[in-house]
Amino acid sequence: MSYGGQISQGAEMQLTIYHPAASAVWADALFASVLQCSDNPSAGQVRKAIAAAVRAYGGLGCVQRVAQEFGDHPEAAVNRMRWARAVADELFASPPAPAQPSLPRQARPPVASLPGWPLAG
Repeated sequence: MSYGGQISQGAEMQLTIYHPAASAVWADALFASVLQCSDNPSAGQVRKAIAAAVRAYGGLGCVQRVAQEFGDHPEAAVNRMRWARAVADELFASPPAPAQPSLPRQARPPVASLPGWPLAG
């Protein structure tokens, strides 16, 4: 993680924070992947397919592929996105356990005790 432009300790550890919008990104990548609903893929296959799609197209490229399919084949795209969202939501509903033991958290002052910042204006 980055705080004030400096990289904090533990930046190389696996990210385990879950953000609801991440599921949509994973669904877009799964949608853009070569996997098909009829393949009945395992969780490992889904993770690999998502990673491969993101490597191949990037996040924006996955979104562009989704948009292209909705423009070209809207009926098929709706079904594929329903499948991709359901799989991504199920697979990533809770973050996986960290691969390594976590570093001890540093105590931080409560927000109320932080100095006030002047507003630009």
